[in-house]
Amino acid sequence: MSGVTESGAVESDVVRDRSVRGRSLGRGFAWLWAAYAVSTFGTRLAFDAFPLIAVVVLDAGPARVAALAAAGLAVGAVVAVPLGPWVEFRRKRPVMIATDLVRCAVLLSVPLAYALGRLGFAQLLVVSVVVAAADITFRAAAGSCLKALVRPSDLLRANGRFESTTWTAAMLGPPVGGAAIGLFGPVVTVAADAVSYLLSALGIRAIGGGEPRPRRTQVSRLRTGDLLEGWRYLLASPVLRPLFLNTVLVNGLIMATAPLLAVLMLGDLGFAPWQYSLAFAVPCVGGLVGARLAGPLVARFGEHRVLVVSGVLRACWPVGLVFVGPGTGGLVLVMAVEFGLITSVGVYNPVYATRRLESTPPDRVARTLSAWTVSGKLTTAALTAVWGLLAGLAGTRTAVALAGVLLLATPLLLPRRAPALAPVKPTGDG
Repeated sequence: MSGVTESGAVESDVVRDRSVRGRSLGRGFAWLWAAYAVSTFGTRLAFDAFPLIAVVVLDAGPARVAALAAAGLAVGAVVAVPLGPWVEFRRKRPVMIATDLVRCAVLLSVPLAYALGRLGFAQLLVVSVVVAAADITFRAAAGSCLKALVRPSDLLRANGRFESTTWTAAMLGPPVGGAAIGLFGPVVTVAADAVSYLLSALGIRAIGGGEPRPRRTQVSRLRTGDLLEGWRYLLASPVLRPLFLNTVLVNGLIMATAPLLAVLMLGDLGFAPWQYSLAFAVPCVGGLVGARLAGPLVARFGEHRVLVVSGVLRACWPVGLVFVGPGTGGLVLVMAVEFGLITSVGVYNPVYATRRLESTPPDRVARTLSAWTVSGKLTTAALTAVWGLLAGLAGTRTAVALAGVLLLATPLLLPRRAPALAPVKPTGDG
């Protein structure tokens, strides 16, 4: 008798899971996804466009190029700090449209100045800061918008679609952008990125429907405490704190070694630029695979187990890059390591993004996501600078090895137990 009951329960769960997977996420989400897709492809088309322009057009040296990358992240993140609490109590879609239009306008200034012969390094620096701040603000508003548009049970599917789009763009964008630069000049991809933000704004505008204005229960003006509320909530939450610390540190260590790998492969090991691009473009297929697997894996093994296993796996791969050598064998090794890493990340990202939204009250989402993104960008900028100095002192391969070893310890920061998630309600503390 118990066997029949268990079988019936399993069959019911399978039917329910298939029903959820087949259910439409709605017209509003379709427009949000389209807006995300077009802007993401535009951004990947313009991948590394500013360093290239700085080198090719402005004859900038390595120090100025590194400063351009680090300052854009760090200063943009600092500028965005007060914007998180400000966004929290504004309608999210107008904020998203405004940040898209700001990014479109400042990016268009680059090809315009280039055409007039007035493009300078200071302009690139200002544009990179404005784009970084607008990007953080957009993400903070977009998380709240997504949570309002889809059912809680559909958040994982929605985040999986965003993750698939991210890796598709990462796979196709840079090669197409490189070809476009070769045909039309160094600023064409920046112009295309600007247009993509305009199209994104139109897509968000097409979502339609009413959006209620968030209400503050206390003082309406921005207070100093509001600026820190996102961090306070993250660090006080037993659910979010380990995810926050782990994700920020892992992403920072991975990104800190990216320029070192470029130096190692293009300089010391003598790979051609097309081989270097191929080594990191092809493994992005793993991101598509991982994003597609995330939902079925969670349905079968549970959210917490998938989160922890994929979180551990993504930390295990980068240490393998220490052993990369010249020739075909080295190229295959990089591709294999990156494929394993990106596949693990493709599973982990939509699962952790879903838990983050599930665990955050609606009236704290923008502040929490803003604090998370600001922390991530500042950590990446700091670790990139530190690892650049370390590579200069101890050697490139040693610096890559140290990052890989430290990553092996990051699973200790992952949550040990599955949270008992109750329905998250607005806190009403303004």
